[in-house]
Amino acid sequence: MSTDTLPAKEAAAPAAASPGGRNTLRSKRRRNALRTLAFMSPWLIGFGFFFAYPLVSTLYFSFMRYDGLNPPTWRGVENWTYVFSDLPKFWPAMQNTLWLAVVMVSCRVVFGLGIGMLIIKIKSGAGIFRTLFYLPYLAPPVAATLAFVFLLNPGTGPVNSLLEAVGIPAPSWFNDADWAKPALTVLAVWGVGDLMVIFMAALLDVPKEQYEAAELDGVSAWQRFRYITLPNISPIVLFAVVTGIIGAMQYYTQPIVASKVASGVMGGSGATFQPGYPDDSTLTLPQLVYSLGFSQFNYGAACVVALVLFAFSMAFTALLMRRRGGLIGSGD
Repeated sequence: MSTDTLPAKEAAAPAAASPGGRNTLRSKRRRNALRTLAFMSPWLIGFGFFFAYPLVSTLYFSFMRYDGLNPPTWRGVENWTYVFSDLPKFWPAMQNTLWLAVVMVSCRVVFGLGIGMLIIKIKSGAGIFRTLFYLPYLAPPVAATLAFVFLLNPGTGPVNSLLEAVGIPAPSWFNDADWAKPALTVLAVWGVGDLMVIFMAALLDVPKEQYEAAELDGVSAWQRFRYITLPNISPIVLFAVVTGIIGAMQYYTQPIVASKVASGVMGGSGATFQPGYPDDSTLTLPQLVYSLGFSQFNYGAACVVALVLFAFSMAFTALLMRRRGGLIGSGD
C-alpha cells in the first residue's frame, strides 16, 4: 500500500463523522418517519377514535357510578363486585355465551367445510347448489330468526308436525330452556353460506398433484383429508374459527328476537321484556350489557360486563393463534 493514499482515507473518516453529516442523516430519518406517519395516519386516527378511546372510556366508567344524566362519581371496585357477586344474570349469560362460542362456532366450521367439499366434487349443477346454500346467508337476521321461530313452533310449526308424523318426540325448541341454544345453533348453521364460499376457494387452491400422488400410494380418503387438505387450508380454518368466536361473543340480534317472539312479547308501547326467555337460556353477555346500560341506566356495571366480554374475546383469539398447529394442523 502506498503511503500517499493513507492521508486521503484518514481524512475521509472524520468528514463522514462530522456534525454536518450526522445532521443530514438525522434529517433524512425524520423525513422518513414523518412520511410513514402520514401514510399510517388514517389507520391511527381510526384506531384512536373507534378502539383506543372507547376502550379507555369503558375502563374509566367501570370504576364510576354513572347513569348517563348526572356527573360520574368514583365508586372503586364496587361495580366489579356487584357484577361478579350480586348480579344474578351474569353467570347464566357467561355460560350461554361460552356455549355458543364453542358449540355453535364448531358446528358452523364443520358444516361449512363439509358442504364446501361436497360442492366442489359435484360434476354438474354445482352453481345451483352453491346458490341454494349461500342464499340463507343473505337473509336479514331478524327475518331469518322470525321464520325459524315459526317453523319450530311447538304447536303449529311444520318441523314438529313432521317429527310427530314419523314418530319422533317433538321438542319445544325456543320455548324449552334445554333446546333454545341448540335451536339457535341450527339457525346459525342454516346461514353457513359465507363459510362455505370461503372454504371452497381454499379447497380449490390445494395442489392437485398432492392428491394424485397420495392416490398412487394408496392413501385413504381420511388420510388425504388429514395430511393434505387440512394443512393446506389451515390458515382459512383459523380465520373462520377466530372470526366465528368474535361473532359469537357479539351475538345479540338472533337470541333476543327469538326469545321475544317465543314468549309472545313482540315489543311496542307499554310492553316490558326481560331478555333470556326461557329461564335465561338465551341470555348472552351483549344482551346483558344493553340491559344494564340502556334499561337500568347502570353504565358502570355495563362497562364491567363489556370489559369481561373483551377479555374473553382476546383470550380465545390468543389461544387459537398460539395453538393453531395442534388444533388444525400445520401447513409446514
